[in-house]
Amino acid sequence: MIRHRFVPANGLRFHVAECGEGDRLALCLHGFPELWISWRHQMPLLEKLGYRVQAPDLRGYGETDRPSGVASYAIERLMEDVAGLIDAAGARSVLLLAHDWGAIIAWYFAIRRVRELEKLVILNVPHPGASENVFRTWRQLRRSWYALFFQIPWLPEFLLTRREARPLADVFRTRTLRPQNFPEDVVEMLRRSWLAPGAMTAMIDYYRALVRGGGIDRQRALGFPPIETPTLMLWGEQDLALTKETTFGTERWVKDLTLRYLPDASHFVQQDAYEEVNAMLEAWLTGRPVPGSPS
Repeated sequence: MIRHRFVPANGLRFHVAECGEGDRLALCLHGFPELWISWRHQMPLLEKLGYRVQAPDLRGYGETDRPSGVASYAIERLMEDVAGLIDAAGARSVLLLAHDWGAIIAWYFAIRRVRELEKLVILNVPHPGASENVFRTWRQLRRSWYALFFQIPWLPEFLLTRREARPLADVFRTRTLRPQNFPEDVVEMLRRSWLAPGAMTAMIDYYRALVRGGGIDRQRALGFPPIETPTLMLWGEQDLALTKETTFGTERWVKDLTLRYLPDASHFVQQDAYEEVNAMLEAWLTGRPVPGSPS
């Protein structure tokens, strides 16, 4: 059974959904424009496998504190949030699972070894070193145009929240392969969260802090030493924002990599194809051969 509580970490109060007990922590980081609920299908599985599972609303999202200003969403601050949540849990070992923006944070967190991780699971976001050159191609730029659009002040917030945020809600109804896996009560929960005062600005400030705030440049200057943490990377091939090519060469940057592609899943892979994702996740965590299309 999922319970809800508030956890102080890194100077903020985080809303955290939790299930399971013990000192083996599975920390699940959601992406844009979601909440903790994007992990609803994986949380019971992880609990069954013996983990204490926590899925927070990231800073600025949902019921978590929402600091103002682009600098509040710098990648360094976001990594410190993850460290603070791990410290607050008092865990003996940590499995970090992350999707979309959560995965951006998780990649950098693992690269910088902010805290030791037992294992890392990444969904539908490429490693920053492996994808650097691909992001300069016209094919990828056409898909990720929104990240550049988000650099404009106030206009993105206006467009995404007009008509009670219906345009953004429709992404889950029309841009996924299995819209039935995104029930109306879940989409409505998300829609209400986007309309909270300051919420959409906070969500978009992640992109602003990374691009015009210099986060990418600072991290690139530090370099990308290989990740030694065993890593499972799952990729829905029908991703409208990121090409499959952004994953190519990831093994150069991750020493112990298991990569699987899901041909019939969208960007929101852990919901769109949760049965396949859960089968892959369980196999990997229990040391069995991981099904699916090998890298």
